[in-house]
Amino acid sequence: MTGGQAAVVGAGPNGLAAAVILARAGLDVTVFESAPTPGGGARTIEAIEPGHWHDVCSAVHPMAVAAPFFREFGLTERVELINPEIAFAHVVRPDHVAFAHRDLDRTAERLGVDGEAYRALMEPLVARSSEVLDLTMNQLLRIPRHPVSVLRYGLRALEQGSPWWDMRFKEYFAPALLAGVAAHTPGGLQRPVASGAGLMLGSLAHAVGYPIPARGSQAIIRALIDDLVAHGGKVVTGHRIDSLAELTAADAILLDTSPQELVRLSGGRLPRAYAKALSSYRYGPGAAKLDFILSGPVPWANPELAKAGTVHLGGTRYEVAASEREIARGQHSEKPFVLVSQPSTFDPSRAPAGHHVLWTYCHVPQGSTLDMTEVITAQLEEAAPGFSDVVVASQGMTAMEYERYNANYVGGDFGTGAVNVRQLLARPVPGTKPWQTPLGGVYLCSAATPPGPGVHGMAGYHAARLALKDVFRLPMPSLAP
Repeated sequence: MTGGQAAVVGAGPNGLAAAVILARAGLDVTVFESAPTPGGGARTIEAIEPGHWHDVCSAVHPMAVAAPFFREFGLTERVELINPEIAFAHVVRPDHVAFAHRDLDRTAERLGVDGEAYRALMEPLVARSSEVLDLTMNQLLRIPRHPVSVLRYGLRALEQGSPWWDMRFKEYFAPALLAGVAAHTPGGLQRPVASGAGLMLGSLAHAVGYPIPARGSQAIIRALIDDLVAHGGKVVTGHRIDSLAELTAADAILLDTSPQELVRLSGGRLPRAYAKALSSYRYGPGAAKLDFILSGPVPWANPELAKAGTVHLGGTRYEVAASEREIARGQHSEKPFVLVSQPSTFDPSRAPAGHHVLWTYCHVPQGSTLDMTEVITAQLEEAAPGFSDVVVASQGMTAMEYERYNANYVGGDFGTGAVNVRQLLARPVPGTKPWQTPLGGVYLCSAATPPGPGVHGMAGYHAARLALKDVFRLPMPSLAP
C-alpha cells in the first residue's frame, strides 16, 4: 500500500472498475454498496423458483470484449463468454426475420437486394471499430485521435438519424436490423444520438459478437471483485452511505451514483451553480422487465431464432420508430419494441434440466407503474405461436420497481440519464473533465458521466485515472491478469 485511501460508493461495473484501478495502484480501497449483494446493472439473481438464474438488467455483453477497460483487464481470460454465431435477429413478421451474423459477409448475403448497401454502411465501422470506440468510450469534447474514422461514423449517424435513413435500401430487412440496435437507446429512433449508438452496437455485432457470460452477468462482477480483493481492496455490502462526511478518512471518493445523489451526499457543500446544473439533469424513458421460466425452448415460428443470442421484436423500422415515439411522449405503446434473450439455450447452468429462463424487457414512459406482462407476452406469442404453453412462471418488474431496485435508475431509466445531444455533451455538466466535481478529491463515476450507459467500466476508468493523477500523483497501473 502507498498509504493513500480511497472510498467508492456503489458496486456496479463502473464503481468496481474504479476500485480495481485504485487498488492496483497500491491504494487502500473500500467499496460501499447499499444492496445486500454487489452488481448493480450486472447482477444475476436466483428468482421465481430455486435453481433458475436471471439477469436483473444487462444480459448480453459486447462491451465485455470491446471496451478499452475490459480489454486491458483481460476479461475474456477471466470469464467464460459464450458468443453465438448469430449475434442478434429482428422479427419483422413471424415468417420474416433479419439475421445479424457475427460474419458481416454472411449477414450481407442473407439480406438479399440490400446486402451490399448494408455492407457498405457497416464495413468501415467494423474494420475500424476500435477507432470508433476511442471516440464513443471517451469524452466527446476533445480532438479525435482518428479523424477519418470519426468522420465516417459521424456521417453515417447523421444519415441514419435523419428522414433519409432508408435512401440506400430497397427492402425492410436491413432497416429493421438497424432499427433494433438503435432502439436500445430510448427516446426515439430518428435522432443522430440513437442512430450513432445503434451503429456502434451493430458494428460490434460483426467485430466482436454479442457474448453471454456463462453463469450470468454476475460473472463479470465476480471477476472484478476477485481482482480487487487480490490487491488488498474490500467490498462492504448492505452499507448505505448518507453523507460524504462519513468518508472523511478517504483521500479520494468516487461515486457510482446519480447526479442528484451527489447533491444529497454533499450536504450543501457544492457550489450553487454546479448543484443547480446537477439538479436539472434529465432522465429518459424507463424499462419494464419480464422474466420467464419455461418448460422448453421458445417455440419460434422461425426455428433459426433459437440460434440468436438476442432477438428484437417490434416489426418494421417504422413500426419500431412509432412505438418508441409514443413512449418518448409519455404514452405506453400497445405493441412496444421488446428485447429478448434466452441464455439457458447456450448456458445450461442457468436452469435445471428440462427448464429454461427467458429475459425480456421493453421501454415505457418515465416513472411508469404499469405491469407489461400481458403486452410482452402477446408480442412473444405472435412471434412464437404456443409460447404461453411453455410458460411455467413469470415475474415482472415495473419501471418504478427498477428505481427501488437501484436508486440510480430514476423513473426506471437504467441508463442513468436521457441520451440526447445536450446530455451527450454535458453529462452531467459540460467540460473536459466531467467526472471531476468542485469538491476536492470527489469524483462522479456512474453512467451519468461519459461514456454513458452500458457495462463497459469506462466511467470508472476515467474517474479513477483523474483521481490517481490529481490526488495521489500516481500513474495508471497495469490491469492485465
